[in-house]
Amino acid sequence: GHRDFIKNMITGTSQADAAVLMISSQAGEFEAGIAKDGQTREHALLSYTLGVKKMVVAVNKMDHPSTNYSEKRFNEIMKEAKNFLKTAGYKPKNVPFVPVSGITGENLNVDNKSDKLKWYKGKTLMETLDEIPDPKRPTDLALRLPINDVFKISGVGTVPVGRVETGTLKPGMMIHFAPSGLQSECKQVEMHHSSIPEAVPGDNVGFNVRGIPVKDLKRGNVASDQKNDPARGVSDFTAQVIV
Repeated sequence: GHRDFIKNMITGTSQADAAVLMISSQAGEFEAGIAKDGQTREHALLSYTLGVKKMVVAVNKMDHPSTNYSEKRFNEIMKEAKNFLKTAGYKPKNVPFVPVSGITGENLNVDNKSDKLKWYKGKTLMETLDEIPDPKRPTDLALRLPINDVFKISGVGTVPVGRVETGTLKPGMMIHFAPSGLQSECKQVEMHHSSIPEAVPGDNVGFNVRGIPVKDLKRGNVASDQKNDPARGVSDFTAQVIV
C-alpha cells in the first residue's frame, strides 16, 4: 500500500469484516514497512481502528533470492509483526501467519503447496481465509447505512453508495437521510452492477433515489427506513477512541 492510496485503503477497510495484511519478506522491504512511519504498521493500526477484528498475515515474496524460502526469515518477521500487531490492539495468538509467494502462487491454495516450504505445517492462505467464521448479521435491527459516496448517473439519477450495517434495504422503501432529514423512495438496489431484491448487513451497495440532488447528500450521512426507527440526533453515544 503506497501512502498515496491510503484514502482508498481506509474506505475499503471500513467496509471489511476481515483483512489480509501483506508483508514482504524481501530484505529491506519488511524493515521499511515496520519502521516508525512504515505503511505495514499504519495499515495494521488503521484496520483495528476501523473495526476489522479478524486479521490474517501473509508473508509474501518467500521466493525472493534474499529470502529463499527461509524458515529463519519467516520466524523473524512473525516475531516482529506480532509485537506491532499487539500494540495496534490485536491478540497475536489469534492472528495466523502464512508464508506465500504471489508471483509463483506457492502456498496460496491446496493446489500450490510448495516443496520448498516443507518446514511450514500450517494451512494455505485460502484455507486460512475459509476458516474465518461468518460474522453475525444484525438483520433484525432498523436499517442503518452510512454513505461512503454519492454519484449522479445519467438516466438513473442520484445513487448513494455504502455498506449496510444493520437492517435490510429494499426497493420501494422510503429512505430517510440524517442529519439533513431529506426523504426519497428507494427505486432500485444494486450490488456489483446487478439489481438485487434486498441488501443485508455486510453488503456494499448502490441505491437509486429520485428528487434529491447529489450536492445535498454527503459522505457520512446515514440512510434509514422512514417507517422504522429512522436515524436521528442523540444526546450521547458510545465511541472507541484510539490514540
